[in-house]
Amino acid sequence: MHILFLTDNFPPEVNAPASRTFEHAREWVRAGHQVTVVTGVPNFPTGRVFPGYRNRLWQQEWMEGVRVIRVWTFVAANRGRIRRTLDYLSFGLMAVLGGLCIRRPDVVVGTSPQIFTVCAAWLVSRVKQRPFVFELRDLWPASIQAVGAVRRSTLLKAVDAVVRFLYRQAALVVCVTESFRTELLALGVNRARIVVVRNGADGTRFFPRPKDRELLHRLGFDGYLVVGYIGTIGMAHGLQTVLEAARELEREPVRFLLVGDGAERVALERLAQRWGLTNVRFAGLVSKDDVVRYWSVLDLALIPLRKTPVFRTVLPSKLFESLAMGVPVLLGVEGEAARLVAETGVGLCLEPEHVPALVSAIRHLRSSPGELQAMQRRCVAVAAQHSRTRRAQEMLKVLEHVVTGMTSQVELAPPAPVHAEFGLCAPEPSPSCGTGAAVDVMGEQATTRHPEAGRL
Repeated sequence: MHILFLTDNFPPEVNAPASRTFEHAREWVRAGHQVTVVTGVPNFPTGRVFPGYRNRLWQQEWMEGVRVIRVWTFVAANRGRIRRTLDYLSFGLMAVLGGLCIRRPDVVVGTSPQIFTVCAAWLVSRVKQRPFVFELRDLWPASIQAVGAVRRSTLLKAVDAVVRFLYRQAALVVCVTESFRTELLALGVNRARIVVVRNGADGTRFFPRPKDRELLHRLGFDGYLVVGYIGTIGMAHGLQTVLEAARELEREPVRFLLVGDGAERVALERLAQRWGLTNVRFAGLVSKDDVVRYWSVLDLALIPLRKTPVFRTVLPSKLFESLAMGVPVLLGVEGEAARLVAETGVGLCLEPEHVPALVSAIRHLRSSPGELQAMQRRCVAVAAQHSRTRRAQEMLKVLEHVVTGMTSQVELAPPAPVHAEFGLCAPEPSPSCGTGAAVDVMGEQATTRHPEAGRL
């Protein structure tokens, strides 16, 4: 099978769509399939072309057996509405041209959140008369409306109409959460054309390991509880809450680390300087290889989103990386993500953008090392259910289903119950775990599969 995949982001970019697409494509190639990815020159999120690349009309490279076609785009940083829209639109147009030049694909996949990419995949599929699969990573226009990126009602209505059209045209819509499936059903999308393939983590890169002492020393974090955020520093994450918590904890043995770049980074750095915060470090954008070094120094991972209804439907991909690294989470996200964390006991669930709750949770876990270690063990156990290899196999089954022309609903094997597979006793689910969430763990059963694991 020849899979043609259109995505606006791809390695060496390190955001969630880039990682998911590459790690899936790599597994499909290993399974004996041909994969061609049409993408742009790597520049996210700074808008600066990565070293070793040029923004050319057409260039080709191979990455672990995956053929990568890079097309010209209007390069812009992940901030500013007009320039960013031009970036999105230019890639959509060029992706059509690039996709039409690919010979004999069996299926065409377009991934959001960038909706012009999915439009391009649909158009290429029509011209080539091949099935079109919509990989749905964000609910548009609800997501862009939630962060205030677009406020004009006429534009939001137009985006909504385009998205609904794409839902109808897709042979299958692949969602990353169960909540997305529920939203699609409410819009009238046929249940048989909706499949859920969650995010996961690459177990060959993300696994528990000793803290990187050189990095810890360079950051000046020796002897402190390290609380960190790793990912895009964007409009959706409400990271000012983290700085406000750092302000409250400035005299306590806690340090905060923010790794990444994005539309809000400069404003947050200026705010930290204005407040004179000495317990916060901004590491900026780091390479794919260095990301795990920064994960290793964390004692707690921050996974926040703004307090808005649409974010109750998401499962942040960094949650799975945190689990795979054995790092408990402080989750400032409601809905499906909170249920996962509450039921497995891998961290604490907090009200989004609520500073007192975040401060209280950090103080609680700093003074409860036994509880923190138990959470670490649970993280490793639960992560095994969410390996990227497993998710790639699920997605491959979906694509094979489409190519063979089957019309029945795709049935993926349900995940094994956590308590049965890993010896965990799951707590009663609740809207918020709080600091009193209790989960018993059989520590001798919750072991990592990687030979270098040595953190727990």
